[in-house]
Amino acid sequence: MINYIFINSTLLYLILIPIAILIWYFFQHLRISSSIIFTDTKSLTNETTIKEQLRHLPYLLKVISCILLIIALARPQSSTNWEESTTEGIDIVLAIDVSTSMLAEDLKPNRIEAAKNVAVNFISKRVNDRIGLVIFAGESFTQCPLTTDHNVLINLFKDLKSGTIEDGTAIGMGLATGVNRLKESTAISKVIILLTDGVNNTGMVNPLTAAEIAKQFGIRVYTIGVGTEEGLAPVSTPYGTQYMEVNIDEKTLQDIATLTDGKYFRATNKNSLRKIYNDIDVLEKSKIEITEFHKRSEKFVPFVLWAFSILLLAFILQRTYFKQIP
Repeated sequence: MINYIFINSTLLYLILIPIAILIWYFFQHLRISSSIIFTDTKSLTNETTIKEQLRHLPYLLKVISCILLIIALARPQSSTNWEESTTEGIDIVLAIDVSTSMLAEDLKPNRIEAAKNVAVNFISKRVNDRIGLVIFAGESFTQCPLTTDHNVLINLFKDLKSGTIEDGTAIGMGLATGVNRLKESTAISKVIILLTDGVNNTGMVNPLTAAEIAKQFGIRVYTIGVGTEEGLAPVSTPYGTQYMEVNIDEKTLQDIATLTDGKYFRATNKNSLRKIYNDIDVLEKSKIEITEFHKRSEKFVPFVLWAFSILLLAFILQRTYFKQIP
């Protein structure tokens, strides 16, 4: 369903001016009476030619042109309601570790901020994809379900902070929650990008069990281990900078990726993390049905074109066909 609105709707009141002028014009011509000297009796007949009947047409066309220009100045726009459409894309869930270890500063400014910045850039490039967000630490939950409204998703990413939920690293729970968001998806390509910097140390679901479930639903999992290879990472605390051990269960992350036909990546700095997301950005695409709102589009151009076309026609008729009226 298409709706039309006018941005400068108050300008539409100006249409009353050309209409008033048109009414005045015709009243004036009704009052006009002239004394004409006839050279023969044929001119005294009541018959009038088509040209005489249409002699006011150029003036009428100018008024119509003026009205169309006023409508154009009022900036008509069209918008459609929510509608089903088909687009190219995949369904992606980003599962992000938000445990306190993500505050380590081996990635600048820290791991979680680096992960957020790169993920936001990734989301911005995948315009047609449905993307959701799952966060996990000692527990997991869905921060944002699958959506094509990436502005909402990006705003949620910006508010993401470490330490907002019970601490720990429940990789299995984070992966299981992501699978739960994708299991009903009808997209051919379903992907989870799981980012963590630790070892699974809590939660009721084993990471490999969650990976098996993902495989059953045809979900491919890309795992990212975040942290330097030096063994220690600086962390800012109220007592100054302290160092924490970098301990990533790469074996489990590799097994998850292999089991689901995905791939494991290691991000040791922000540039490598950005490259990882760029690699994932070339994933296959499939057709999915989405519900989206079409933005308003300007509709003033046709009114302008019609106005100038009618105005041009009026001047041509006035200078040619109506130049001499018997």
